[in-house]
Amino acid sequence: MPRVLLINANTTPGVTELIERHARAAVGGAVEFKAATAAFGAAYISSEAAYAVAGHAALDCLEREAAGCDAVFLACFGDPGLFALRESAGMPVVGMAEASMREAAKRGRFSIVTGGRAWEPILRRLAQALGYADSLISTRTLPLPGPQLAARPELISEEVEKARKDGAQTVIIGGAALAGLAGKLQSRVALIDSVECAARAAARACSPT
Repeated sequence: MPRVLLINANTTPGVTELIERHARAAVGGAVEFKAATAAFGAAYISSEAAYAVAGHAALDCLEREAAGCDAVFLACFGDPGLFALRESAGMPVVGMAEASMREAAKRGRFSIVTGGRAWEPILRRLAQALGYADSLISTRTLPLPGPQLAARPELISEEVEKARKDGAQTVIIGGAALAGLAGKLQSRVALIDSVECAARAAARACSPT
């Protein structure tokens, strides 16, 4: 069975476990996930500095854990270290934000809803680098970090409705700690769960044909 290295670029093992559980459910046993948690850095990425360190931590996970793997799933919304991982990995690397943006852009213009004010400029830069800037209509960030926001789904629903009024045809619910919420929310626009979307993309990367 193909094996995917799942890298959580923050230092919270509980988030790693959450991602792994939803990733496995999303692919239905098509691949095996080998989960790795960052050995250093932030418990939750909430600044440009923490984002930069997370890229280094992701590379460290790759160096320590990549043996025997067929692809890498960078399971951190915002994809810290994505391009460096691609340079170093010698195998496909799927970023959570990139996979979600690609899927959303197929459906038209999209918005992102996530937790943490620092993510707005980071995500806009990433969309520009990946070629999705024209499709990204808005980035709606809430002040609560992802783990706290997961307990307040009504706040996410409010931002999704605002994104719909922005003109978004699809809204990405972005963030590892928000895994599983997209399927529980009622919305008048299509929702993408960033964890589940990227897990399926990582599984496809193991057998691109």
